[in-house]
Amino acid sequence: MERLIDALAARPVLFDGAMGTEIYKRGVFINRSYDEVSVGQPDLVREIHDSYLAAGAEVLTTNSFGANRLRLAPFGLSERMENINAAAARLARAAARDRAWVVGSMGPLGAALAPVGRVSPGEAFVNFRDQARVLAENGVDAFLLETFANLGELWQAVRGVRAVCDLPIIASLTFPGGGFGRERFEGPTPEQAVQTMAGWKIDAIGVNCSQGPRGVLELVERMVPHTTRPIVAMPNAGMPQVVEGRTIYLAGPEYMAEYARRLAQVGAHGIGGCCGTTPQMIKEMRTYLRSISPAHRGPVSRPTLEARPAERGLPPVPVAERSSFAKKLSEGKFCVSVELDPPRGIDPGKAVEGAAMLYAAGIDVVNIADGPRAVARMGPSALSQLVRARTPALETVVHYCCRDRNLLGMQMDLLGAHALGLRNILAVTGDPPKMGTYPDATAVFDIDSIGLISFIQLLNRGLDFAEEPVGGQTALFVGAGCNPGAVDLGLEAARFERKVAAGAEYFFSQPVFDHDLLLRFLDRTSAASDVPFLVGIMPLVSTRNAEFLHNEVPGMQIPEPVLKAMRAAPSREAQREVGIEVARETLAAVKAHPRVKGVYVYPPFGSYRAVLRVLEGIVDGITEPGPSSPDSARAL
Repeated sequence: MERLIDALAARPVLFDGAMGTEIYKRGVFINRSYDEVSVGQPDLVREIHDSYLAAGAEVLTTNSFGANRLRLAPFGLSERMENINAAAARLARAAARDRAWVVGSMGPLGAALAPVGRVSPGEAFVNFRDQARVLAENGVDAFLLETFANLGELWQAVRGVRAVCDLPIIASLTFPGGGFGRERFEGPTPEQAVQTMAGWKIDAIGVNCSQGPRGVLELVERMVPHTTRPIVAMPNAGMPQVVEGRTIYLAGPEYMAEYARRLAQVGAHGIGGCCGTTPQMIKEMRTYLRSISPAHRGPVSRPTLEARPAERGLPPVPVAERSSFAKKLSEGKFCVSVELDPPRGIDPGKAVEGAAMLYAAGIDVVNIADGPRAVARMGPSALSQLVRARTPALETVVHYCCRDRNLLGMQMDLLGAHALGLRNILAVTGDPPKMGTYPDATAVFDIDSIGLISFIQLLNRGLDFAEEPVGGQTALFVGAGCNPGAVDLGLEAARFERKVAAGAEYFFSQPVFDHDLLLRFLDRTSAASDVPFLVGIMPLVSTRNAEFLHNEVPGMQIPEPVLKAMRAAPSREAQREVGIEVARETLAAVKAHPRVKGVYVYPPFGSYRAVLRVLEGIVDGITEPGPSSPDSARAL
């Protein structure tokens, strides 16, 4: 069974959201102890846990944030501390049903420590120790010490937990007064806090509540460089507003989900929500996070698709025999692939004629994307068939996306692709629906691209997902994508290695604009140097396009000299020419690297002719057809 801390070290893990505001929404007034609701109205708390689990949370937090004796005292509940904490732990444990981890929530005492206040450090320690003992005895998997603004009080909470057990501890701070570029923290800065906790016996460091998603993002960015421990980020749903006497959190699900993805991209490995965060928000956050690294259900025992299948089934068809593209790469040919843009309507003419022109010019293979950016377009398998009908000798690489199909649909599609002769498959996880044409569409994400690669390799052995014979075997040549400019280079390199371990047989990269950036990535993944690597090249269209990619798209880092050259161009046409020249220079620089076995070109401004201008004179065998060529009549 996977441990929570092991999962946090390896991938983004989705926590649940707010408990207090969900209790309030269900009609419980603030003059009551919300911790006691676990005893007085257990069905209400169970309903909240169930809603978070259904939304996709992998971690459920006990309703025990204020269930220490000091905080219960104003409600006359100090003597019921054990009963309240035991009920909270049992409710969360029962709701989890071995599908999620349970963390015991412990918050501050609600009174200042001496010398500012009257609570001595020893008294604080005893209160935290007693609460931790009850939670540990009733089945929590770990502890979440949350919303601490005072490091001295947090240290007493850590001591209290460690006095009774060795369960993992997530020590989470809030930073009053800071964030949004402000340095006037009322307590320690993020850097100081992380450095202070370096010697503590804790397993992860967190930041929660604070200034909402944007503020927490800034805090995480500052914390990540100063620790090797996993970071857990749980922001409020924005800053609360009082509307007609009610406290309202104005952030929407999509806003919270977008920041969840950004938090993961800057290095947070545990992500959830604090005050105001709802199950609907957690559901959206799950979808966005799965576009990066699809979630796994905590300690559930289920078949893994993250390593090569056992040596069972039929021997796979040799790689060089699966397709012409596979044979070329196996023989060491420098291959050229061009992305073919599927139409949003029913007319495939431009793409089909563009593919014919590219083949006549010497292109080895065309790539057909599968609903990129979650925009509904013609399916890649159908367009592949149309391309092959027009140009039978031209092979296609069909992108296959995990977003839109469950395992049953995947198996049917992949068997059908083999039967149709579509042998080159690029396994991609896919962008979340909220980005595209139909934001309310359901994202499936049964598995991610790593799981899909392993699944295809099972089919290549004649086995289905359950490792049962399917009758015959496929001969699919399966590849994967990578992003050399990823914000978290370590995570991207680790996923690259996991894709190789799963059976990836070639890689296409996201566009590269910086030669040095590519070299760093290739160095980090040198253990997979025998897997063909095709580097992505995207000619920039305009200054606006370059600045958007540089500032808004994670991993798309445009070097300053390139930005300056684009800005200096006097017209849009001149900017396009600069974009093509920069692409040519980048291609010439990276082509010499021994790991680079080909190039994957993204057509600029929809022009397949411009692709040939990028390649001509740099890649052998590429010649641009004449302007009157029938193969290029409809290609721009």
